[in-house]
Amino acid sequence: VQLQASGGGLVQAGGSLRLSCAASGRRTFSSYGMGWFRQVPGKEREFVAAINFSGARVYYGDSVKGRFTISRDNAKNTVYLQMNSLKPEDSAVYYCARRAGAILAVATEANGYDYWGQGTQVTVSS
Repeated sequence: VQLQASGGGLVQAGGSLRLSCAASGRRTFSSYGMGWFRQVPGKEREFVAAINFSGARVYYGDSVKGRFTISRDNAKNTVYLQMNSLKPEDSAVYYCARRAGAILAVATEANGYDYWGQGTQVTVSS
């Protein structure tokens, strides 16, 4: 399984970005939940959002609730993270990850995921 994250960049505070994570490989994308995490140097990886295999269940970290939206298109093997009202503190490397196990509930801990993308940098200027 390979996960390719894209869509990061530099944006002013209050702006928006949409991250994408395309999955490839032999396993059926639609059977696995997906998550987004972020990390800044010197800090632990932080949970951002997760979505279950069907897209019917989503969960957000407290710091992004009401501003970020996770979604998925199983026909395109892609999960998205729409980020609105961005703040400087949202600046980080954002990683997508695949849930470790098919048809499992949403997970907010990094050890609940087994495959990770390479990360995409998001920088929000004040």
